[in-house]
Amino acid sequence: MKPVPPIDRLAGIGCYCTDFAGVGGAIKQDSADFKVSEIVGDLDFAQSYGGPYRYPLYLLDKAGVDSNHALFEIEKEHRVRLRVMGIKDARATTRQYAGAQHAWKDPPRKLVTRRTRIMLQGFTKRPIGRESLAGNEFEISIRGCRGSIDNFVPEIGRIANFYGLQRFGSERLVTHLVGRAIIKRDFALAAKLLLCHTTEYDSEASREIRSKCEDPANYQQALKIMPRGMDIERQLLSALADGKDAISALRAVQITIRRLFVQAYQSYLFNLCLSRAIAAGEEIASPKPGDLCFEMEGPATFGRIIKFDAQSKALQVPAVRMAGYTFQPGKGRFESITRQLLEEEGVVARDFYVKEMQELSQQGGFRQAPLWCRDFSHRDSTVSFKLPKGSYATTLLRELIKPEDPIRAGF
Repeated sequence: MKPVPPIDRLAGIGCYCTDFAGVGGAIKQDSADFKVSEIVGDLDFAQSYGGPYRYPLYLLDKAGVDSNHALFEIEKEHRVRLRVMGIKDARATTRQYAGAQHAWKDPPRKLVTRRTRIMLQGFTKRPIGRESLAGNEFEISIRGCRGSIDNFVPEIGRIANFYGLQRFGSERLVTHLVGRAIIKRDFALAAKLLLCHTTEYDSEASREIRSKCEDPANYQQALKIMPRGMDIERQLLSALADGKDAISALRAVQITIRRLFVQAYQSYLFNLCLSRAIAAGEEIASPKPGDLCFEMEGPATFGRIIKFDAQSKALQVPAVRMAGYTFQPGKGRFESITRQLLEEEGVVARDFYVKEMQELSQQGGFRQAPLWCRDFSHRDSTVSFKLPKGSYATTLLRELIKPEDPIRAGF
C-alpha cells in the first residue's frame, strides 16, 4: 500500500485504507470547484413570526471565506450576530443554515457582504444547534484527474473516518499542538505555538513576523507589521503586548476558535487510534465482540450507542470512544488503543476538564470508525456524495487522489 505524505502523519493519519492507485490531480483550485450544501434533519420552522416560532432562520451562501469569518463579516458590516450548525472551509462555495440566538420579530430579510449572502427562511422554536444537522452533500471537481474513478467505487466502504487536515490548520498544522499544551496546562506554550509555529509552507514574510513574536520586546513592532488576515494572532498578540498573562491573552481569541484547539487534540488522538488499529490488521468497518457501535436508524442516521450484538438484525457501525474527561476505557479494541495513546502522551482523562479555562473542557463522546459515505457518483472528473455531520470530504478524496503533496493539491 502506498506510503502517506509526511504531513498526514503529523495529523495522526498513518495509512491509506484502499489499494486504489489514485487518479492524481488537485481540488479547491477555485471556490466553485468545491460545493457543499447542508442536509438538515429535524428543523421545525414557520414562515412567519408568531407563537413559539420566534428565532430567525437564515440560509447563508458564501464563497472564499470560512464560516467563522463569514459570521464576523456579517456582524461587522450589519450588526447582526448569527450562529451556524457546522463549520465550512474557506476554499469552497457553500450553503448552510444560520440562526439568531434571540427572539427577533422583524429581522432583516436579506443581507449581503463582499463574500456572503443571507436570506431569511422563517422562524424556529429555539436557536438552531448542531443536533439539527444531519450531514453535507458535496459536488467536487478534480482538476488534472488521470485515470478512471470506476475502480475506486468498490473500495469506498473500507475508508476510515479520519479527521482531515483542515481540522488541524491545514498547512500550519498547529491547532492540535495548541490543544495539547492547554490540556497539559502549559498556557504560555499554547500562546507561543499559536503565534510562532511555522512549517515549510510559511512565506518568508510570515516567518519574519512569527520570529519577532518569539521575544516579548518585539510585540509592538510585530503588531504593526502583522497583516489583518492573521486576525487570531493579532487578538492574542495585542493582549500579550498589553501585559496580560497567557490565559487572559488566549481568552482574547473568540470562544468558538479556542474550543477548536482542544477538539483538534482529541481529533489527533482519534486519527492515531484508527491508524494503529488498521496497522494491526483490524477491520474497522465491521464490528467485533467487545466493540461499541452506533445502531443505525434507517440508512444514514446514527442512533444510540450499544454494545455489539451478533444476534441483532439492526445495522451496527463500529464506534470509537473519544478522549475526554468522561473517558473510561472498557475492553473494546479501540478503547485499548486510546488508553495506550493517553499514557504515551502523559495525559489522563481528567486533564480534559480544564479548571483554569473551564469553557474549553471536553467531555468526550463517540465517533464512527468507518467513513459513512452515501450516494457516491461521478461524471468525468466531478464526484458527488453525501457524508454525515463531522465527516470530511477530503478524507474520501485523499484515498481517491493519493496526492504526493496534499497542501499543493488543495487539501
